[in-house]
Amino acid sequence: MSIVTETKCARCDRKYSGVRSRCPYCGARRIGRGKYSEDADNSKGRMLIGVLILAALVLATGFLLFTAPDDPNAGLGPAVTSPDPEPENGGDEPPDTSPPPSVEPPTIATEPPTPPLQVSMVTITYNGRKIEDFTEYVGRNVPLGARVEPVGIQEEILWLSSDRSVFEVTPTNADGTAARVTPIGRGTATLTVSVGGVEADCIVRVKVR
Repeated sequence: MSIVTETKCARCDRKYSGVRSRCPYCGARRIGRGKYSEDADNSKGRMLIGVLILAALVLATGFLLFTAPDDPNAGLGPAVTSPDPEPENGGDEPPDTSPPPSVEPPTIATEPPTPPLQVSMVTITYNGRKIEDFTEYVGRNVPLGARVEPVGIQEEILWLSSDRSVFEVTPTNADGTAARVTPIGRGTATLTVSVGGVEADCIVRVKVR
């Protein structure tokens, strides 16, 4: 009779020496009387590993909590704070609420307007020549002209007879530089041309045939 008892493997159903803790054929571990406990052993191993991982996490969390600084800004350098603005008047006087001074627009230099032309001289002409007196008979017309200096004057030209019973004068163009003298009766009268306050006179003698 053998002193060493034999046990039967619960996995491969073979017998082996009872002093062995594992089956020499399939390697299954023996628990009790040949019971196969590989699944139980694996479950216990996994549980042990999980407990160790959880303990490590708890220790790490506690270490971080105890070593964390109380000031949330620690390690970020000194805090920069902006100084309070000082009042412009030092705080002793109320602020100035008066409106800002008005700014006048810059003066733009402009050229002075050109003064209008002034009449310097008026001349009564006959066939382009200056005339100061003439004699004519009743029933005939005498064409005369007015020459104004300087040229380009826009003033109105006026023709006047001092005695319309001796002769009459009538402008013959739009600007008045030409006129017609019509003798009426015997006598002597004065013909006057006036432009811008400047005048010229001509003596007219009328005869009757």
